[in-house]
Amino acid sequence: IPEFGHKYYLKFSTEDYRTGEDAGNCLATVLYPKKRSRPVVSIKCSHTKDQEEIQEEDNRFYQRIRHQSKPITANNIPDSYGNIEPALEPVWALAVAGSSSIMWEKSTETLGYFLAQVKSVRQWIREDDVIEFDYTVLLHEIPTQEIISCHMRLTWLPGQPLKVKHFCASKGQGADQGSGAESGSAAGPAAEKGNNF
Repeated sequence: IPEFGHKYYLKFSTEDYRTGEDAGNCLATVLYPKKRSRPVVSIKCSHTKDQEEIQEEDNRFYQRIRHQSKPITANNIPDSYGNIEPALEPVWALAVAGSSSIMWEKSTETLGYFLAQVKSVRQWIREDDVIEFDYTVLLHEIPTQEIISCHMRLTWLPGQPLKVKHFCASKGQGADQGSGAESGSAAGPAAEKGNNF
């Protein structure tokens, strides 16, 4: 689009992250404005899974995390051999979902990101029903091959969107931009528990 940027039209299939089963097909448009800002994405998907089945899976996943006997803490997921302990798979799945919003915000036409590792994770115990985690994640930047460390505060309740607030620092560049307290972030009284926010 002259003087504005490039628009891409995509058609792709999706799969269930855990099982690898077909999850449906999507049509999307992605607009990368010439000025440095996040891509504008419009997406429509057809799902092969029943929405009730998805909600039931979400609730089982939520109950598994919510009813831990003690707060979850862990380091180096996956480990140096690429293994993830079965008990930590829900924590990894939340990191994948949460970091995808960081990758979307930071991506440009020439830079992309992949979640390389969860360096550390800590669950916060809350009085309400929301589950909350602090993560330090490493993102692999393509094509520079740089590894970027991001602190991510993630909150979630089934039936509601995942909320993510983050701060990233890139190697050799000092502090980078993070998310603000805009709608959809995990801002608020509960977000003030950690020293980093």
